[in-house]
Amino acid sequence: MPDELVQVEKKGPITIISLHRREKRNAFDAALTDALSGALDEFEDDPDQWVAVLTGGPDMFSAGSDLKEGSGSSDRGGEYGVIRRRRMKPLIAAAEGLALGGGMEILFCCDLIVASTTLRLGLPEVKRGVLPTSGGLFRALRSLPLHIAKEVVLTGEELAAQKAHEYGLVNRLTEPGRALEEALLMAEAIVSNSPTSTRNSVQAMERILSSGDPIGWAATDYARVEVFASEDRKEGIRAFFERRPPEWTGR
Repeated sequence: MPDELVQVEKKGPITIISLHRREKRNAFDAALTDALSGALDEFEDDPDQWVAVLTGGPDMFSAGSDLKEGSGSSDRGGEYGVIRRRRMKPLIAAAEGLALGGGMEILFCCDLIVASTTLRLGLPEVKRGVLPTSGGLFRALRSLPLHIAKEVVLTGEELAAQKAHEYGLVNRLTEPGRALEEALLMAEAIVSNSPTSTRNSVQAMERILSSGDPIGWAATDYARVEVFASEDRKEGIRAFFERRPPEWTGR
């Protein structure tokens, strides 16, 4: 596992997994996906590790996919190494800075979210002529009030941490630089409980929540076919790299 991409620290039964592709705003290419997947595999397979905390550091959680390189997928975790993972242990996000696109979709996969007031969330895909393809279309509907979820997807505008906390997406809100500290306090509260009870509770809740996933993935794939073949997608990506407003045609 490349140390420059993911760092793992163990504090007793708590694993801290830190993304370290800072020069790219922790955007996921195939290498970062493989590194995160490997860290999560190791955590899940280690009976002495009971809770994991995922962080991108005090400045940036993740800007999602690397649009130039592509983000890849892993056998056990799917997109970003986590999106389709069947987990049995609690995963807490400690998020600051930006969590955009795939970054927000990763947060949807976590059991608990601690965010600082600096966190800005969003699914900006429609601004680039694409759409959320890593579970965002259906997990937003589970994690946010219905019309707020639709607003986030259809406008592509950012959602402030305070609003995310009010809507119940974020469990705890902290001052800047303290998300990881607060997430570790939550992890310590969890590891004071029976790991057997915790593990089976996570698994049971995941089974309930994921029962509708086949419909969600099928609907996402159906939407993706037309969008990814469109002229709008090509224009959106060109405009993004050329740093200009896109000129949409609706085709």
